[in-house]
Amino acid sequence: MSIGRTGEPVPVPAGTEAADPHRWWGLVVIALAQLMVVLDATIVNIALPSAQADLHMSDGNRQWVITAYTLAFGGLLLLGGRIADLVGRKRTFVIGLTGFAAASALGGAAGGPGMLFGARALQGVFAALLAPSALSLLTTTFTDPRERGKAFGIYGALAGSGSAIGFIVGGLLTEYLNWRWCLYVNVPIAVVAVLGALVLLRDRPGHGGGTARLDALGAVLGCGGLVAVVYGFSEAQPRGWTDPLVLALFAAGIVLLVLFVWWQNRAPSPLLPLHVVRDRDRAGCFLTMLLAVIGMFGLFLFMTYYLQVILGWSPVRAGLGFLPLTAAIIIGSTQLSARLLNRVPPRLLMVPGLLLATAGLLLLTRMTVHSSYASEILPALLLLGLGMGLTFMPVFATATAGVAPRDSGVTSATVNTAQQVGGSIGTSLLNTIATTSAAAYVAARLRGPAGRAAVVPAGLVHGYTVAIWWAAAVMLLAAVVAGVMVTAKPPRHGLPARAQVRESVG
Repeated sequence: MSIGRTGEPVPVPAGTEAADPHRWWGLVVIALAQLMVVLDATIVNIALPSAQADLHMSDGNRQWVITAYTLAFGGLLLLGGRIADLVGRKRTFVIGLTGFAAASALGGAAGGPGMLFGARALQGVFAALLAPSALSLLTTTFTDPRERGKAFGIYGALAGSGSAIGFIVGGLLTEYLNWRWCLYVNVPIAVVAVLGALVLLRDRPGHGGGTARLDALGAVLGCGGLVAVVYGFSEAQPRGWTDPLVLALFAAGIVLLVLFVWWQNRAPSPLLPLHVVRDRDRAGCFLTMLLAVIGMFGLFLFMTYYLQVILGWSPVRAGLGFLPLTAAIIIGSTQLSARLLNRVPPRLLMVPGLLLATAGLLLLTRMTVHSSYASEILPALLLLGLGMGLTFMPVFATATAGVAPRDSGVTSATVNTAQQVGGSIGTSLLNTIATTSAAAYVAARLRGPAGRAAVVPAGLVHGYTVAIWWAAAVMLLAAVVAGVMVTAKPPRHGLPARAQVRESVG
């Protein structure tokens, strides 16, 4: 605010606030932290067979190496975002980094399954503090619209490609060092990020340290509901969708989330102010992210097994097989989306991006036991990566544009929640479809032990392709949602006009 001739405060237009001289180095710190959080959801996937053998895990319990992380992360993100709003983004960011590093070291030193599961859950808790504070620091650090586009392009590239990078790093560390280094690697990254944060990052006035009280009942209802839903999806794969525990978890989750919405309308200091999600563009971005990630994460799971089990690739080679996907996401986000967001409405990037991703998934439905990576798999991965790169950056930028400083943490957390819950749903739902379809295929065609070597691999690939058809349908639905709900006008100086007005008065 500035003072006009009449003595009344006059809103200062967005983007005129003095720029942080360390903002680009600060972006490096934020990017390091975001990359660590995102890739940790997948870095242990390729290492899981080695960890299972080393720690003598049962087949029934091994899923908890993945689920313990995603459950804590997805369920606690809203709470983490609101804590960042109340105590300050920088402080929460540093606490999250420190705790994440400690939990990673604990997991790397695990002497048994229980210790590893607990360490992964702790990683998820601190990631839930770290991820929303990282995104809200990015939002408040870059106030110039053109620079903001570039910054969100880099952030979107990391958010989209971090999972694929996790497969590559996980393969290299597992094959040449030890599965424990998939956890230890976080410690030096976090140390560098903490030192950088202390020197380079700062909270802007009014961006943290608020006096409002934490909504304890909202935290119990919202986090409890999300944990129940995510846990339900994680248990649906081994138990089946009609198992009483799975149905009870879904029912409890829905009831808790309905009560959460009811309470947020009445709470004096709500955990998630409902005006954040009532905004049509923002709600469209949240739903688009949820649906897009459902399709994308399911694909990661299938392609990992396809490359290693069906084609017989090593962990390193399988990880490197995702490299073109990662490169395409980075190009789509930093070279296309970041340049075009200043010129076109967000949905004109999101819808074509999601259609490209759908086309890539449809190409993969033609996959067979003998498919060539170069001629059949690679083109599909490139299309999917380019599409996701075009999509993620405008989703992050539009969802966080024009939010009042006091709500930027929880808004960032909601975007991350959509991503994590989508990933959990996609992995569980599509994996269940794949395994069910594969089992039916094998049962219908296997006539004796002699044909097992041919029928079982064909059945696995059949299951993958059936699930990928569903993934393509979900991705197409995401394109429809983005086209219908995200109606922001063409940007003026890099942001929608409504966002500029809100930023100037927020």
